[in-house]
Amino acid sequence: MDIEIGRGKTARRAYGLDEIAIVPSRRTRDPEDVDISWNLGDLHLDLPLLGSALDSAMDPTTAGLIGELGGLGVLNLEGIQTRYEDPSSVFEEIASLPGEKATRVMQELYAEPIKEELVFKRVQEIKDKGVIAAASLTPQRVEKFHRAALEAGLDVLVIQGTVVSAEHVSQQVEPLNLMEFIPSLNVPVVVGGCASYSTALHLMRTGAVGVLVGVGPGRICTTRGVIGVGVPQATAIADAAAARMRHYLETGEYVNVIADGGMRTGGEISKAFTCGADAIMLGSALAKAEEAPGRGYSWGMATFHPTLPRGTRIKTRIVGTMEEILTGPARENDGTLNLMGALRTSMATTGYQNIKEFQKAEVMFAPSLATEGKLEQNSQRVGMGS
Repeated sequence: MDIEIGRGKTARRAYGLDEIAIVPSRRTRDPEDVDISWNLGDLHLDLPLLGSALDSAMDPTTAGLIGELGGLGVLNLEGIQTRYEDPSSVFEEIASLPGEKATRVMQELYAEPIKEELVFKRVQEIKDKGVIAAASLTPQRVEKFHRAALEAGLDVLVIQGTVVSAEHVSQQVEPLNLMEFIPSLNVPVVVGGCASYSTALHLMRTGAVGVLVGVGPGRICTTRGVIGVGVPQATAIADAAAARMRHYLETGEYVNVIADGGMRTGGEISKAFTCGADAIMLGSALAKAEEAPGRGYSWGMATFHPTLPRGTRIKTRIVGTMEEILTGPARENDGTLNLMGALRTSMATTGYQNIKEFQKAEVMFAPSLATEGKLEQNSQRVGMGS
């Protein structure tokens, strides 16, 4: 139902993941009987998880670790890894920057040109670890650099920007035609972000096997403040899931909805699936890993934009190894460890056997979910109050 903003403007009510709750069904199930695997094109993955193409979280080493655990790490081919032969000193410098200088200096560091030979090398380094190699390029640069990545053996290409549409208009340059470009490739393509029904539907019609959903919900993203654009993540995922159904009915082709951003805990991840996600993409949650290259900091792909940064560097607390964050065991009770185990337990607690079933779980609008009965936790900043 629309609400009136003013006499000349109405709007839909939208919901974030922290405003809804999953309702238990009449059935429960053993966690060992739950299947959280999924398919991306012809690829079968044990974990419904993509590691975001954040320089702070993803390098060939962490991509290899995520792949060994059953997920898919996505390397940023326009980041530090492909601008510097030895990126370690650059990460050290970023970690040492005082807050008031971080954005300005990072703009200078990211002005170093991308080197095609490093695009090839980094993809090859992931392949050498024996896992599926996935990497990200923006629509502006994908035509220039994708060949080097494919020649190195790239398995999955992610075309990613703050917002990507299938109808980009420009009077300055010939825009990338996704409807022609994606079908011309011989690897599965994931494209996004988007946050609306119509944009998701049009991206699905490009031939992509997955669509990234999320504009501005991430902890490091400032898009909603800088340009005022974004949709609360629960509504964005549910709208994209509706687009997926229409596309399936029209074509018989199933396109994965991948929730990107806005999830910090196992509970938020579980709610993303009940809204319709097939998989999730995590960034800052993985930057908390001991093996993450960010050295206790996280920042986004637009943090260093040369003219209009839309992200910020944040300090993160190292909470455990990549394995402990994704598959456990958890040694904290705030929901930030063993994220895939939490998903499995959520599905078991509500009685669902696989992700397709879990997408049909009942949810409620529950704005008091995080505070009801949690006075001591909130006042002492422990558990759900931390």
